[in-house]
Amino acid sequence: MTAEAISGYFSSPFPRRGSVGVDVGGVSVGGDAPVVVQSMTNTDTADVDATVAQVAALHRAGSEIVRVTVDRDEAAAAVPRIRERLERLGHDVPLVGDFHYIGHKLLADHPACAEALAKYRINPGNVGFKEKRDRQFAAIVETAIRYDKPVRIGVNWGSLDQELLTRLMDENQANGSPLTAQEVTREAIVQSALLSAELAEEIGLPRSRIILSAKVSQVQDLVAVYTELAKRSDHALHLGLTEAGMGTKGIVASSAAMGILLQQGIGDTIRISLTPEPGGDRTREVRVAQELLQTMGFRQFVPVVAACPGCGRTTSTVFQELAQKIEADIRRNMPVWRGKYPGVEALQVAVMGCIVNGPGESKHADIGISLPGTGETPAAPVFIDGKKAATLRGPTIAADFEKMVADYIERRFGRGSTVDKEAAE
Repeated sequence: MTAEAISGYFSSPFPRRGSVGVDVGGVSVGGDAPVVVQSMTNTDTADVDATVAQVAALHRAGSEIVRVTVDRDEAAAAVPRIRERLERLGHDVPLVGDFHYIGHKLLADHPACAEALAKYRINPGNVGFKEKRDRQFAAIVETAIRYDKPVRIGVNWGSLDQELLTRLMDENQANGSPLTAQEVTREAIVQSALLSAELAEEIGLPRSRIILSAKVSQVQDLVAVYTELAKRSDHALHLGLTEAGMGTKGIVASSAAMGILLQQGIGDTIRISLTPEPGGDRTREVRVAQELLQTMGFRQFVPVVAACPGCGRTTSTVFQELAQKIEADIRRNMPVWRGKYPGVEALQVAVMGCIVNGPGESKHADIGISLPGTGETPAAPVFIDGKKAATLRGPTIAADFEKMVADYIERRFGRGSTVDKEAAE
């Protein structure tokens, strides 16, 4: 293999696909902007207290855009109050209104809602039916133009335009070499998005105010649909695997599908749609989205904690407990650290469990510790910036290392740090 081929093989991630940039309440989506993380509440939007609390939690976790359901008059009336309360609390996060069936009416009847939202989401499969469809779609687009709001045209295979699908199925049947029903459905999803975007532009909505999405629930369908959509459009694209499921299933399916697309430069904003356990933490979908982008090298959100998986050499749970505690501390402190320690999200910490790979892995991190494995000398070397800095011993190893991490963060990223002094010079 030539040097050029080797260089090309390892040039990952691929350059992002060029798309038209869209401003969503001050957050840039598409164009040269980094991939944006967004999420959606599952509270009743009419319950102002509950919705404000959940939006605030999602924003603190790192959601850069939050979508809320606007399904009836009470929800629409609550949106301006939610926006006002969030601003008072210091959460200047763009809110997106999710409209189905009667969005045109709600926006017309509640102008304060139309003004408070940063973006409207339209589903072309249920914005209206038969002769009402184009008229009601146009009404929402005209409202977006009036208030200078962007629109996400969000196709979903569960509510796909049945007239379009039936027409394509009939045309396919008449074809001498018909496609499969799955292939026709994929084409219908793509056409629904593109035709709706074309109609919105004809009405007067600029391309720089349109984002497209095409949600399906199977990995291969999502990859195929978005690959085709990217070939035939330069609109900003929102990625998400709908009905991904609960727990590890939802995480794996979403990561597999979006990882393939992001690696090809497709996608400008993402949501990991996880089904939460009853009473579960809604912010988990935000953390997973961040971790996907961070592990692929697209963005940095929080310091990385590397930890070995453990084996027969590491029967002690000390390294597991230490890694878990440091990760929890980082997540808890990041809302403050972002302002106090600029650049801290690039920090790499290693917590290793034995001498096999421990010292080497610790040297690769900014600060790392190699804890003693089963039968090893009860000593834990600590490496800082690739060099051995100390050897910890005794029952306070974990606490001592945590203090060293805190001191390192202050020294490297704090105001008046060496980095700051070099930047000033």
